[in-house]
Amino acid sequence: MSPKKASSIVPLEEVPPADRAAYRPVVLVVDDESVIAETLSEILSRNGYTAMTAYDANSALEIALLTPPELLVTDVVLPGMSGIELAITIRRIFPDCNVLLFSGQASTEDLLSAARRQGHQFTLLTKPVHPIDLLARVSDSLKHRSAGVGVTAN
Repeated sequence: MSPKKASSIVPLEEVPPADRAAYRPVVLVVDDESVIAETLSEILSRNGYTAMTAYDANSALEIALLTPPELLVTDVVLPGMSGIELAITIRRIFPDCNVLLFSGQASTEDLLSAARRQGHQFTLLTKPVHPIDLLARVSDSLKHRSAGVGVTAN
């Protein structure tokens, strides 16, 4: 048996500073259709974002608690908790997190109207979401966040 090596400690002054150019905003993508969630995450990852993927609201909450997102992109219709309920919960925990909802179902408007009556304003994208539209909305949402301006529904 070979002796185990002791782990070395790097002095703080030898740790290189973080590269600001390497900053990648954290986006949490949630859809119960794994192909959609993974495709959207891949598009975001290839375009300068740190994309995390979840397939239901409970998993999304667990991920968000470990790595707070700057933006939540979620389908409205999810098993168990809806995407709107997830968005409201995430915003309660992380008030600065912006939200983009997307859906391919007509019944979504009723859920969105109920959220508006409760004072929640979310942007809704219609499925299928074209990659250029997705990237434009994500970029716009994050610009609003850094400017301190809230995102409003269309």
